[in-house]
Amino acid sequence: MRRCEERTMSDENPSQLIDAKIEGLGDWRGEVLRRVRGLIREADPEVVEAVKWRKPSNPAGVPVWEHGGILCTGETYKDKVKLTFARGASLDDPAGLFNASLDAGTRRAIDIREGDAIDGEALKALVRAAVAANASHPPRSR
Repeated sequence: MRRCEERTMSDENPSQLIDAKIEGLGDWRGEVLRRVRGLIREADPEVVEAVKWRKPSNPAGVPVWEHGGILCTGETYKDKVKLTFARGASLDDPAGLFNASLDAGTRRAIDIREGDAIDGEALKALVRAAVAANASHPPRSR
């Protein structure tokens, strides 16, 4: 079985690819992705953007934010933007932002639908908690 390409081409800048994805959406999902991206960057100025899981059915791939490992991904669907936190099950979520993948063993997600309000301070707190979780559990060597 062939693995899907997970890295961007050497001449493609991940941040520019995410910009293009946001612009290409051209609707409320692009605005939501733009807003959460800004909040993630505010919460962690050292965050690294990547685009992973590019394939023929999703040539734009999935925006990914990393710092010592994956913090979260930003997938777009017809009816929602889904932020999936790789270590979400281990994060404190006092504001109750997690509303999807609640039974998953490790990850947790936030489904944002058209018209949903985003609690920016709570999201930034989750991002900072994800950075701390990655720092306390460095990725294993392959």
